[in-house]
Amino acid sequence: MIEVSAKLIGGPIFMPGSKIGCCITFTHPPLPSDSRSQSNSDVLENLAWASVQINCLCLTNDNINFPSVMCVTKDEKFLGNSETSFAPCLTDNGHVVLSTKPKILFCDVGLSPGENKSYLYSETLPNDAPPSYKGHLVKYAYKITVGMQRLNSPIKLLRVPIRVVVIYGLTEGVTCENSIDLSPSNPFLESQYKHEECDMALQMLQNITAKRSPNFYNITNSRGKVARFCLFKQAYRLGEDIVGTFDFEQTDVSCIEFTVSLQCEEAVNKDFIAVSPRPRKDNVSIVSYNTQHQFCANTLKSFLQLAIPLNVTPAFSTLLVCVKWRLHFEFVTSTKTSGERLDETKEGTCWTGPEHVDIETMVWDLPIQIYPSVPSIANDPHAQTRITIVI
Repeated sequence: MIEVSAKLIGGPIFMPGSKIGCCITFTHPPLPSDSRSQSNSDVLENLAWASVQINCLCLTNDNINFPSVMCVTKDEKFLGNSETSFAPCLTDNGHVVLSTKPKILFCDVGLSPGENKSYLYSETLPNDAPPSYKGHLVKYAYKITVGMQRLNSPIKLLRVPIRVVVIYGLTEGVTCENSIDLSPSNPFLESQYKHEECDMALQMLQNITAKRSPNFYNITNSRGKVARFCLFKQAYRLGEDIVGTFDFEQTDVSCIEFTVSLQCEEAVNKDFIAVSPRPRKDNVSIVSYNTQHQFCANTLKSFLQLAIPLNVTPAFSTLLVCVKWRLHFEFVTSTKTSGERLDETKEGTCWTGPEHVDIETMVWDLPIQIYPSVPSIANDPHAQTRITIVI
């Protein structure tokens, strides 16, 4: 019996272009006291080989014709053609859209009772890797697969799930031209400007999401102004709060209540939707996350505060699917009221609400940009980073 464990280095969240590290340990447990009289040849455990590979699988529903250009070739999927070949995705459902080159950890290793050997697997994710995503129409899932085989035994696979986040829509022009490096430096040494692409992307992300630029929107319908909405910035990171204010002063239409929802819009490329005799909209899926509902009759000002969950996927786009984020507003306005009155009493003025209110409902969608957080912040301290099996 051999115990195999794999532990991720630095957490389970990575970005394209970053290096993934995984420590893989093979342990032969000590023998019971009544079995220690056996010879070493009887208790020595031999492993024929072990290999590691990173794969990304894409799953779609039955109404989507998956584009063949996104699939990897058979040479990228498998290592070898015999019965001892390493094929980590052979029995998995879905389409393999990314496979790194398999790396061999060792060949022909023997372990004595109580002995263990550790190997460090390191791989750099391609810059064009899609993000991890679990939508209604399309799913992208990553895993590190460790394949191993004992002598005269079947192949065993150890799978370690990872999450990949992508910074989509940023260009080099976003960086601040006058940005200063605040890291400690030696004035007597020449400055060195050697930055990894991942570090530069995180700096660009910090620049665009930290900038506050309030935007004001006059919300109107056919009868006039309903409210004035202020959103303090357009770009957010996972885990941040979306904060805004409503101003109902100097309006033409009375607003009774409003609802704001954080929504994710998942749109599949129409070229890959299966042909149907009846018209349908199977290529778009909208999911609502946090929602704020508030009654605002006779209210002059109100506010909005919606938290962005850490476990959602930021905006991205591939050949197959495009994911965007928006704020969905619903306003209930009054067109006519009856029965409302003010009565003077000894205690003061008593207001009686209307007995009947004619209402209208209007909706409005405001696009926003959601980007990933720094992986060290987005990592869940309770996330499982160590997987163990026995072969």
